[in-house]
Amino acid sequence: MNVGTAQKEAAQSIVVVADGARRAVIENVRPEVDAGRFPIKRVVGESVAVEADVFADGHDAVRCVLRYRHEQQAAWTETEMQALANDAFRAEFAVEELGRYRYTVLAWVDRFGSWRREFGRRIDPADIVAAAVIGAALIEEAAARAAAADALKLRSWAGRLRIERDPAELKRLGLDEALCSVAEPHADRSLASAYERELEVIVDRPLARFSAWYEFFPRSCASVPGKHGTLADCEARLDYVAELGFDIVYLPPIHPIGRRARKGANNALQSSSEDPGSPWAIGSEAGGHMAVHPQLGTLADFRQLVAKAHERGLEVALDIAYQCAPDHPYVKAHPEWFRWRPDGAVQYAENPPKKYEDIYPLHFESDDWPRLWEELEGVLEFWIGEGVRIFRIDNPHTKPFRFWEWVIGEVKRAHPEVIFLSEAFTRPKVMHRLAKLGFTQSYTYFAWRNTKRELTEYFTELSQGPGREYLRPTCWPNTPDILTEYLQFGGRAAFMVRLVLAATLTASYGIYGPAFELMERAPREAGSEEYLDSEKYQLRHWDLERPDSLRDFVARVNRIRRDNPALQADWNLCFHATDNDNLLCYSKTSATPDNVILVVVNLDPHHPQSGWAELELDALGLERGRPFQAHDLLSGARFLWQGPRNFVALDPQTAPAHVFQLRRRVRSEHDFDYFM
Repeated sequence: MNVGTAQKEAAQSIVVVADGARRAVIENVRPEVDAGRFPIKRVVGESVAVEADVFADGHDAVRCVLRYRHEQQAAWTETEMQALANDAFRAEFAVEELGRYRYTVLAWVDRFGSWRREFGRRIDPADIVAAAVIGAALIEEAAARAAAADALKLRSWAGRLRIERDPAELKRLGLDEALCSVAEPHADRSLASAYERELEVIVDRPLARFSAWYEFFPRSCASVPGKHGTLADCEARLDYVAELGFDIVYLPPIHPIGRRARKGANNALQSSSEDPGSPWAIGSEAGGHMAVHPQLGTLADFRQLVAKAHERGLEVALDIAYQCAPDHPYVKAHPEWFRWRPDGAVQYAENPPKKYEDIYPLHFESDDWPRLWEELEGVLEFWIGEGVRIFRIDNPHTKPFRFWEWVIGEVKRAHPEVIFLSEAFTRPKVMHRLAKLGFTQSYTYFAWRNTKRELTEYFTELSQGPGREYLRPTCWPNTPDILTEYLQFGGRAAFMVRLVLAATLTASYGIYGPAFELMERAPREAGSEEYLDSEKYQLRHWDLERPDSLRDFVARVNRIRRDNPALQADWNLCFHATDNDNLLCYSKTSATPDNVILVVVNLDPHHPQSGWAELELDALGLERGRPFQAHDLLSGARFLWQGPRNFVALDPQTAPAHVFQLRRRVRSEHDFDYFM
């Protein structure tokens, strides 16, 4: 063996010995996503509750701290973790700034705590005197690590433990709570074990957790039937959206639309010169993803729309669809960004049996993928420069995962306030992967969950399962692509039921309007979820003043959401049993339990249903044997209930749902009862 090898092995041996002296073990830190590969999510003002299993060999006590810091801070902040059962510890920290935080756990064998615990158990006088001397040595070591004021107190304490000989006085002195609290901050952490990973949390603005989206097509906003709408017409529509109580105005793509292979009405392969085409067939000689369709207006018009929306408390969200019409400028300038067939044509998009002859997908496996990525990031940066901070991403599951992780990371490093909504009606694992990669909110399978069992199982998974740490669900009862069978055949009650469910099961939801409030429900053909005369392919004129419109009902539901903090979170969802499978009952309670909402929905849009709801009183913060008031915020009716079992009857033709605010009965200082 040569000298260099011997020195290397000796150095490795020293490392092993040093690590071997670190006796504290840290396991099962939570929340943690895929062994720390991905961050969890929170919004400003929320807390991260961290738990870990911490222990050591033998019987020594252990201590641990939670360490956390914002990514722009160099120093860690620490908070002591409190012991739970079975070697588990817990602490939490608040996130108060946008961006990323890091957190981890540090643990060590607590020699002073172990001594104190054993000292309290000793009975034999000689043992007490001997143990006091050992404790004095530990306290003197702590004094050496302390600042002047604490060091003086600790040295005085150690000296008294060495001198005193009365066992009773020694016990009192050694277990003095005030003096122990002086010693605890100065623990010997030279052999502390650090958790092997630093975990991350992405912090978004509150709108990422609680929001209401309203989608409409700008080109259908004209006041005159048959006329192409403009961004100025959209501006006139803003008051209507604000009155409905929405937060976000979501616009499908506003870019120039291709002429080649343009689709006609109802997705016809042949189009006339009057057909406007699909907004998702992006690009023409008028420009591409960083241009506005000339018939809609100009970039200046768009900036004014954004400003006018802000004046009304609204934000404008844009649809980002990374795909091109055959006459998009990219096709000529960057042919390498597309797949070419043997016959010399570009491969258009397909999802058999669906075909999209008017759309060319981008070729992300191109040798020129770095420039493609940079260009697509530039699209986002361009619209951020025009005032947009919310993007709905079309079909993200058809683009590479690595691209989304990179582009979202790049954007949010510079603009942490930006929100990305993932439109991915795809396989569950793919949907979850996209959420892990950075999408702020995600579409869900809500549109196709109709029965009591389906809704209960799915929303229990979303609100209580491990995915809740990174996937924020949004519920959409309809979209331009989705007109479910339930809405097609359920009539007015079906739209009311699905609105209440979407708006109360999750804190974020959206509707495609005015199709929703005007109860558009004619399919293109039997068995299809496509709308007849879909706005995706033609102009529509909507009579917003129609007397049968659900606009007042929508506004009432959104007002209830805004007035009740319980409905502004997802993790507080609790289902309650009913003896009728057509009745779904669930509740949400605010963090401070002064706001309790109980929802009962008749899932059958055709027939009256009644039954008994079995309420979990503890989950509702209600006392057994005391009456409480159920105030229906939809109808204004008030019911006096008592106990866990209560009767409900709902006629879908008049009231398909109750949204109750529960109020406890209390007695005032003037000796009369009231509800609060």
